[in-house]
Amino acid sequence: MKNQLFRVVAYARTHTILSSVAVILMLGGGYMAYAKVHASSQPVRYILGTVKKATVISTVTGSGQVSASNQVDIQPRAGGQIISLAAAEGQYVAAGAAIAYIDSTDAQKAVRDAQTSLDSANIALQKLRQPADALSVTQAQNSIAKAQESQQSAEDSLATAYDDGFTDVANTFTDMPTVVTGLKNIVFGYESGLGGSSQWNIAFYADKIDKLRNDTSGDALSADVQAKYNAAKTAYDAAFTLYKSTDRTASPAALETMITKTTDSVTKTSDALKAMNNIIRVYEDLLVNTNPPAVAATHLANINTYTTTTNTHISSLQSSLQTVKDSKQAISDSKRTIEEDQAQLDKLKAGTDPLDVQSSQLTVTQRENALTDARNTLANYTVRAPFAGTIAKLSIHKGDTVSSGTAAATIVTKQQIAELALNEVDAAKVAVGQKATLTFDAIDGLSITGEIASMDTIGTVTQGVVTYTVKIAFDTQDARVKPGMTANATIQTAVRQDVLTVPTSAIKSQNGQSYVLIFNPPVAESLIQSAGSQGVEMKSAPENVPVTVGITDDTSAEILSGLAEGEQVVLRSQTGQSATSAAAAGKTTPAARGGIGGIRGL
Repeated sequence: MKNQLFRVVAYARTHTILSSVAVILMLGGGYMAYAKVHASSQPVRYILGTVKKATVISTVTGSGQVSASNQVDIQPRAGGQIISLAAAEGQYVAAGAAIAYIDSTDAQKAVRDAQTSLDSANIALQKLRQPADALSVTQAQNSIAKAQESQQSAEDSLATAYDDGFTDVANTFTDMPTVVTGLKNIVFGYESGLGGSSQWNIAFYADKIDKLRNDTSGDALSADVQAKYNAAKTAYDAAFTLYKSTDRTASPAALETMITKTTDSVTKTSDALKAMNNIIRVYEDLLVNTNPPAVAATHLANINTYTTTTNTHISSLQSSLQTVKDSKQAISDSKRTIEEDQAQLDKLKAGTDPLDVQSSQLTVTQRENALTDARNTLANYTVRAPFAGTIAKLSIHKGDTVSSGTAAATIVTKQQIAELALNEVDAAKVAVGQKATLTFDAIDGLSITGEIASMDTIGTVTQGVVTYTVKIAFDTQDARVKPGMTANATIQTAVRQDVLTVPTSAIKSQNGQSYVLIFNPPVAESLIQSAGSQGVEMKSAPENVPVTVGITDDTSAEILSGLAEGEQVVLRSQTGQSATSAAAAGKTTPAARGGIGGIRGL
C-alpha cells in the first residue's frame, strides 16, 4: 500500500516539472515573437540634407622629398605640330611665358562650338522663362531654318570635298608611277658605278657599310629599306587598283576609302624613300678619304625630287580628308541643333513646365563647364614655362610633331621642387599644370602652394608596383625648406564651381547605378528643425531616385542629373534600421517621378 502511494506521488512530481518547463518555453517563445514584432514596427530616424550649389574639388595625395635639383623638363599638355617658337636656348623667361605654340585649329573650333552650344542653351532658358508668343515661335522656327541651311551648306561642302579628293587622287597617280618606278630602280637596280650587273644597288651599299664598319649594320639598314619598299609597293598597287575601279559618282564611303588608301600608299612610299636616303647617307659619311661614286649623288638627287613630290601629294590628300571630316562633323552638329531647336519649339507651343526650366538650367551649367574645359584644352596648345628660369635646352623645332609628355625644353630655376611618386590609379588623374598644396613633416604649420611642372610618361616597376614620378614647383620659397625634406602634396585634379551637390554619404549604389533616397512628399521643415540632430522619425520608407554623379571630394559629390536644387535627400538613418537597410527598403519608383528613364529633369 505504501509502495503504491509512493509511486503516485513520484508520478505527480515528474509531470509537474515537465508541465512547468513547457509553460516556461511557451512564455519565452511568445515574448521573443512579441519583441520581434514590436521591434520591427519601431520607426526609423533619418538625417536629411539638401541639394545645393557649391564647389567640388577632387584631389589626389602623395608624399615625397624636396628635390636637390632645380632642373625640370617642360612637357606639352597637348600634341600636334609646332607652328612657332617663342624662346631660345639660354634665354631667361618669366613664369607662364610662352615657349612654343602648337597647331590648335581643332581646339579653337571646339571652343567656338562650345560657345555656340552655350549660347543656344542660354537662349533656350530665356525662352522657357518667358511666356510663349508669336515672336518666340517665329524665332525658333527661324533657328531651325538657319540650322537646316547650315546642314545643307555642310552637305555641299562635303560633296565638294569628295570631288576635290578624287581630283587629288587622280593627280597623285599621275606622278606616283614615276616615283615608285624610280625608287625601285634605285633600290633594286644594277648600276655600273656600284655593284654592276652582279649586285643590287641596295646590296652594294649594305656590303660597303658592313666592311667599313666591320659589322652587319648595313644588312639591317638594307632590310629596313626592302621592308618599307615592299609595304609601299603593296599599298600602292592596292590603292591604284581601287582608283581604277572608282569614279567621281561612287558612294561617299567608297570615295573616302579610296582617298584614305591613296594617302596611306604615298605615306609609305615617302617612308621607303627616307630609308633609302638614310643608307646612302651612311655610306657616304663612312668614305673619309674617298669620293663616293657619282651615281650615289644621282640617287640622292632623285630621292630628294621624289620626296618633294610625295610630300606635296600627302599634304593635298590629308587636307581633303580633313575637309571631309570637318564637313561630316558640321552636318552632325547641324542635325543635333535642328533636333534641339525643334524640341524647343515644341515646348514653346506646349507651354512651360517647371521641370523643363530646371533641366534647362542644368544644361546651361553643363555647357558652361564644357566651354571652360574647351578653353582649358585650347590653352594647353601653348607650351609655357611653369616658373621663371633659364632655358637650358630647347628640344623642339618649328615643324616638329610633339605629343603630350614629350620633353620640349629643359628649364633651370632657383625655385624649389618636390618630387613624389604616385601609383598608377592616382597618376591617371594627374596632369601638368594642376595646382597642389604642400606641407612638410619637419616644419609644423607651413603650407606652400605649387603646380605640377612635369611627370613621367613611363612608370617605374618596383616589386610589381608601378609608380610615376611627379615634380611640383613651389609658388613661393621658404628658407626653412631644405633638399631631402619629406613633402606631402594634395593635388587638385578637377574643380567644378557652382554645381549641384549632395553630401557623399547620401550616394548609394546598386548594380552599377547610383541613387539617393528621398521622401515623397518632402518632410516639413518644421519637423526637421524640431528633430534636430536626432533625425526625423518616419514610419514610411524613402524612395530610390537614380542620379548621375560627377566628381567627388571628401565630403561632397557633384550631381549631373536626377535632382534639383533645394530637394531633400537622406544622409543616413540614426536609429532602428541602418542606412543600408533603409536603402534596401526604399521604394524604387523612378518612373512615377517623371522625366526620361525615370530621372527627373531630363
